[in-house]
Amino acid sequence: QVQLVESGGGLVQPGGSLRLSCKASGNIASIRLMGWYRQAPGKERDLIAQITSGGSIDYADSVKGRFTVDIDNAKKTMSLQMNSLKPEDTAVYYCRLLQLGIQFWGQGTQVTVSS
Repeated sequence: QVQLVESGGGLVQPGGSLRLSCKASGNIASIRLMGWYRQAPGKERDLIAQITSGGSIDYADSVKGRFTVDIDNAKKTMSLQMNSLKPEDTAVYYCRLLQLGIQFWGQGTQVTVSS
């Protein structure tokens, strides 16, 4: 079994920064795909960044150049550095792990960008 726990959300002013973390525990496969998603009220959950176990990274156009995803394999932690935050970045942010055809989700962490 795999568990994912996000942290680092909060309230930040427009133009500010936050760093989210996703700590994984359990049986983590060597071949996997991890990603960050977000879901704003009344909207679908959207992929914003993903990273493969080989290190390939993709970003949604809406966050490209502002957000950076990385993984510390030793700590089994995926992070999302979010800079130049905008009000439209307000959402619940989730991490997801896909391995061996099974997906796991964290509980989500709220990010609110407001003055």
